[in-house]
Amino acid sequence: MSKGIFVTATGTDIGKTYISGLILKKLRDSGYNAGYFKAAISGAKKENGKFVSSDAHYVNEISGLNEDIDDMVSYIYESEVSPHLAQKIEGNKININKIKSDYDNLQFKYDYILTEGSGGIICPIRYDGKNRIMLEDIIKLLDLNVVVITHSSLGCINDTVLTCEYLKNRNIFIKGIIMNNFDEENMLCTDNKKMIEELTNCEVVETINKNKKELSMDIKKLLKIFE
Repeated sequence: MSKGIFVTATGTDIGKTYISGLILKKLRDSGYNAGYFKAAISGAKKENGKFVSSDAHYVNEISGLNEDIDDMVSYIYESEVSPHLAQKIEGNKININKIKSDYDNLQFKYDYILTEGSGGIICPIRYDGKNRIMLEDIIKLLDLNVVVITHSSLGCINDTVLTCEYLKNRNIFIKGIIMNNFDEENMLCTDNKKMIEELTNCEVVETINKNKKELSMDIKKLLKIFE
């Protein structure tokens, strides 16, 4: 069976897809057979009836994966809203058994699988009648630990601590935190890093400078996140 990690974030537009691409690129550039999975994507772009742009398209390109998008994503929607609302608008109801089946199929193909979440950790994937699927349900279904992506600016202490506390209360293990748009020369950033580690008791395993093209984390340390 392949080794996996689930990438979540403290909110939307924090850099989860960007950093997922850097992680996967690092693995593949280092010679590891690594793939990508996302249960549900919303806000994808279509041209001539075909999806041409989405989180999965970006990761596919930046990492050099060159995988068929249909094999990387279980459900994809145009509407730029939460998946639970996107399916109400467009149809194509999410079935958690399909998500599990799609992920399991990738395990036969890849030694390492990075699974990217939707939005922040409290994201409704399906929410109608008795069919209620939250993002945490997918994490538990796939039996994955998580990495939390956060920003480095004012407010990140609150956002990160609350996210980590929510995960811990759901018995989801946190393998590390990655801070995006980090500036080593900025006292606010460096203090935020220190306080986040103190208050969450979780390691900040990587800091990402703005527009960074490569992950600086040692490959051995990166591989341990997947264990």
